[in-house]
Amino acid sequence: MRIDLYSLAFEQLIDLLAEWGEPSWRAGQVWQWLYRHLATGPAEMTNLSLPLREKLSSAARVGGLTLVDVQRSADEKTEKWLLQLPDGETIETVLMSYQRRTPGRTLCISCQVGCAMGCVFCATGHMGLTRHLTAGEIIAQVLGFERDLRRSGSKLTNVVFMGMGEPLHNYDATIEAVRRLVDATGFGLGARRITISTVGLVPQIRQLATEGLQVGLAISLHAATDVLRTKLVPAARRWSVAELVAAGREYSERTGRRTTYEWALIKGMNDTPEQAHALGRLIAGMLCHVNLIPLNPALPFNGQRPRLQEITGFQEILTGYGIPHTLRQRRGIDIEAGCGQLKRRRIGDARNRSQTGKPDDPPVTSLARSPSTRYH
Repeated sequence: MRIDLYSLAFEQLIDLLAEWGEPSWRAGQVWQWLYRHLATGPAEMTNLSLPLREKLSSAARVGGLTLVDVQRSADEKTEKWLLQLPDGETIETVLMSYQRRTPGRTLCISCQVGCAMGCVFCATGHMGLTRHLTAGEIIAQVLGFERDLRRSGSKLTNVVFMGMGEPLHNYDATIEAVRRLVDATGFGLGARRITISTVGLVPQIRQLATEGLQVGLAISLHAATDVLRTKLVPAARRWSVAELVAAGREYSERTGRRTTYEWALIKGMNDTPEQAHALGRLIAGMLCHVNLIPLNPALPFNGQRPRLQEITGFQEILTGYGIPHTLRQRRGIDIEAGCGQLKRRRIGDARNRSQTGKPDDPPVTSLARSPSTRYH
């Protein structure tokens, strides 16, 4: 099997080329082709010798993700790709565009096939965990979208690890991917433009605080009491809410970055005044921000989005505690933009086809297609 060049750290790339009798500076050239010029294959690396390009073409590949489905929202501000990995498994990546003072394009990427955390309101959580992604598979999502955006004269502004999977459960690959994305000799994305989301793996949050990375941390809190939180986030039973918030405070103190607490507002469950006051008492005075997210319904969970009255009341209570917060704009509802929803539908469609005898739909295209090809 050919080596995925995205799977190699820079030192490993030096070692590979050294085995072929190439000087170490050749690795720098290949690295820039991969991460700065976004080459889709060795044939594009025109400042390499022809024999080296041929050797790379026969022994290595760039990425290997295949685009099998694309959905775009009616307002054209959200785009979701369903990507097939080399082993046939699929993941989702979502691009969200914003028009504020300056245009923004945030990419929400996956780090696992499925997820082991079991959050009841998350479609991915109901799938269970199939496997971790490699650092190369994580990076390929970012570079694939960036390549596509550059063809239209734009680029990514932010990357969030909020897609399928728990980033801190796949800790080593997540950190390696972040280090490569922020590498000034390669892709060069600012660390402050990256956010890692977690359901709250306390030891890994504390470890992340020591990495020297200025990435944002978003903790999926969703409840301010242990009884309710363990119902919504089963993995939470290992650590209390107090332990989790203490880890968030430690992250902010060590990095100087504010910790974001994610709160999916669910009608009649965590949108109550009691939960708002409990949250206020818990985090008042901290360097933090609360991101309120009206529920994006995902089967088989039957929770509902609160009414505007409950949402506004929740916000007013947080304001009373002096806690900064944002009500997230609902995006991509018409294209099942919530994590795992497109994959669940594709799985369901495949089962229906197998029962009716109809053939599976072919893949749309590959991320290694010619740069002149738009993914439409």
